[in-house]
Amino acid sequence: MITKDHIRRLVEGHISGTGIFPVDVRLSSTGRITVLIDRMDGVTIDDCAMLSRQISNDLGEEAGNYELNVSSPGLDMPLLVPQQFIKNEGRMVDVVTNEGERFKGIMMNVTAGGFDLETEKKRGKEIAGTVRSFNFEDVKSVKVSISFK
Repeated sequence: MITKDHIRRLVEGHISGTGIFPVDVRLSSTGRITVLIDRMDGVTIDDCAMLSRQISNDLGEEAGNYELNVSSPGLDMPLLVPQQFIKNEGRMVDVVTNEGERFKGIMMNVTAGGFDLETEKKRGKEIAGTVRSFNFEDVKSVKVSISFK
């Protein structure tokens, strides 16, 4: 039987030393395996295709019962792993805390435990230039803010 842990171990074995890091592995009840990967300078279609072939080869006949999709996270997906936070340091992000509070600003000073957010403009009670610190465990989601100005 294919499990998330099994797929994650396969992924980690193949990407070791490449600069690629795993973001998420999802298994659906409909037989879809989704592997999300990233790299500080971005992953290519070739990276995704290569990893997909390697995982399919590792799974052998088991893969026939599943649809495998290897891709980079979409722009609309929340940041999930520490490397993504580091990669997006200095960018505008939308933060939702576990209490439901929403903040928007420039993410900076990413550490193992959290990050700072400098608000860009007055937003509710926040004033431009205000810096707030967030611990990862207190944050529900962080998404890169997409602007089409």
